[in-house]
Amino acid sequence: MAKKIKKVILYLALTILAVMCMVPFLLMIVNATRSGVEITKSFTLIPGDSLKENWEIMNNFLDVFLGMRNSLLVAVPCTLLTAYFSAITAYAMAVYKFKGNKVLFSVIVVFMMIPGQLGLIGFYNLCNTLHLIDTYIPLILPAIAAPGTVFFLRQYVQSSLSPALLEAARIDGAGELLIFHRIVLPIMSPGIATMSIMGFIGNWNAYLTPMLILNSQKKYTLPVMVAALKNSTDMQSNQGAIYLTVALSVIPIMLVFCFFSRYIISSISAGSVKE
Repeated sequence: MAKKIKKVILYLALTILAVMCMVPFLLMIVNATRSGVEITKSFTLIPGDSLKENWEIMNNFLDVFLGMRNSLLVAVPCTLLTAYFSAITAYAMAVYKFKGNKVLFSVIVVFMMIPGQLGLIGFYNLCNTLHLIDTYIPLILPAIAAPGTVFFLRQYVQSSLSPALLEAARIDGAGELLIFHRIVLPIMSPGIATMSIMGFIGNWNAYLTPMLILNSQKKYTLPVMVAALKNSTDMQSNQGAIYLTVALSVIPIMLVFCFFSRYIISSISAGSVKE
């Protein structure tokens, strides 16, 4: 009886937390259908009738689909580069025992603790010197070095990859790159997918670096466009349009998360199950 009561309390608490997490999303969708005056004056979860007006205001200020395209041009290559190069780096650090391995890992951990904003001035000067301002290259290439992803995948490889499997492949004559691509990558796929989701969300929502690097409005990513709408002169009447733009920008993130969410579950459960 006591176990049933504890289970009921646990499920009730989890349900309440789930509802609390969903309220901001629901409020965002509701406010996308209300006017700026209504949003300012009252709080409600009942949809309004200003969706068409907000859509027209949004289209007058920005091309949301162009912003989505630009964000995809940055987020997708960044995610792919981060996933591949972090995976191969993590595999090398976890499997090969070379001099300086632990020192290199310590350096990666230290870089994880340094805020990226501290190097923005130097990064901008470097891009300016290389004539890369107003291009997507400075937004994409740094994704090759992702200390947090390397750290996570290194721990994942150590907990899920059997050294005997690698030895068997070497005995059969497989090269190191073949072993990595044919054997290690499929084993690492849950961890890679998990970090890829996080990386895609981070790159999709990136605002500060694209704002500094991009000058042409046609190249603006979606977060920069939303900020431009938010900073417009008539802030009150544009609030509904801002909510509508944000709601549209969340759709690709939700699709990616829903499609790959099963990998997050398998990644979490992989470390808790032993053969």
